[in-house]
Amino acid sequence: MKQIAQSFVKAQKAFGPALKTSTNPHFRTKYADLSSCVEAVIDALNDNGIGLIQNIHECPDGVIVETMLIHESGETLTNGRLHVPALKIDPQGYGSALTYARRYSLMAACGIAPEDDDANAASKKKPEVKPEPKPEVKPPAKIQGQDTGWQLTVEATPEANVEDWSEKIAQATLTGLGLCKTVEDVKTLFKVNRNVFDKLKELDEGSYKGLMASFTETQHKIKENK
Repeated sequence: MKQIAQSFVKAQKAFGPALKTSTNPHFRTKYADLSSCVEAVIDALNDNGIGLIQNIHECPDGVIVETMLIHESGETLTNGRLHVPALKIDPQGYGSALTYARRYSLMAACGIAPEDDDANAASKKKPEVKPEPKPEVKPPAKIQGQDTGWQLTVEATPEANVEDWSEKIAQATLTGLGLCKTVEDVKTLFKVNRNVFDKLKELDEGSYKGLMASFTETQHKIKENK
């Protein structure tokens, strides 16, 4: 075992990285496939008088692979047998299991360890990205409709927030709807103050929808009372 041990240590110093050139279709992650793993070690092994053999042993439910390193002196090293079950009992299933087993057996035998594409990368959590705080939205200091008898005028103090401002618009609008005698009055109230309601929709869509429901309800009541 002395000669192969010395040669293997020299070879291992020259092993290259197992490049991640393939993509796992399930996890969308890069990984080093079988050919990349072989390329990472085969030249260094051969240059130091070591050949690579992967024996396949009979198995009813998958594959068993044994990676063996053979020195030109006749000495051998093996890392034991690796059993990988086949997900499907068909040629494709056995082929996938064989590729997987050869890749991991080789990496274990040669001591190369790229990031695990099936377990580690899949379970690795992405760094939490905290959303940037949204700038505080301030309502207009003053907003009013057209200069008519149905005009709404809403003023807000500097410290007022959108909720306070929406409440003022709601109160003014409900007061106006209470004064409407005809469906045309309701329509006029909306048209005259369209800019006020558009701004409300932009800043507080929930309150806007509630007021629009009040417009509809008022029109129904007027029609029923005719």
